[in-house]
Amino acid sequence: MSAIEAGAAIPDSALARAIGEFVRDTENELLFNHSSRVYHFGALAGLRRGLRFDRELLYAGAMFHDLGLMPAHSSREQRFEVDGAHAAREFLLAHGIPEDEAYTVWTAIALHTTPGIPQHMHPVVALVTAGVEMDVLGIDYESYADAQREAVVRAFPRTPHFKEDIIQAFYEGIRHKPQTAFGNVKADVLADKEPHSHRGDFCALIRASRWHG
Repeated sequence: MSAIEAGAAIPDSALARAIGEFVRDTENELLFNHSSRVYHFGALAGLRRGLRFDRELLYAGAMFHDLGLMPAHSSREQRFEVDGAHAAREFLLAHGIPEDEAYTVWTAIALHTTPGIPQHMHPVVALVTAGVEMDVLGIDYESYADAQREAVVRAFPRTPHFKEDIIQAFYEGIRHKPQTAFGNVKADVLADKEPHSHRGDFCALIRASRWHG
């Protein structure tokens, strides 16, 4: 991918290869390609912003960020982001990564659907979200050169109907635990797919609390 700077390439390391192999064997093609694009777009954003970041940790965060949508890694009660974060932390610790670095990746994955916060945190946390927002929402789309976008998509293609496909993937990953959508963007996914479902209401919870005033 000649249009992508060396600083945004997938790391040529044993850890990165292990991550790529694990996720490729675990996720479907839709999510594997999406996660790979998230890494590249996040790394390119980091270079553009002049951030110093560990490419291996960013790769881990990007590749594991949607793992919790897969049935084999989906809990019955945790947010899918937390499921993926737990899986990434365990994987990294098993491969000798220090706890503080594994926790940075955990944080990046756990917060990647919580807008407005990650960009103020560690570069790896900020850039995983930046990559997700670019690939899913097109945020900062024009900040990437045409050649950069084309090279990333050529290497890891978007499906012809990726927008609807990724919404469906979110839905399939959370439909069995709708309570985990409360207070985050996935509530919109459930409202779209199940328009008659009852969504949690923060104000109702406050009013129903045991306090008397």
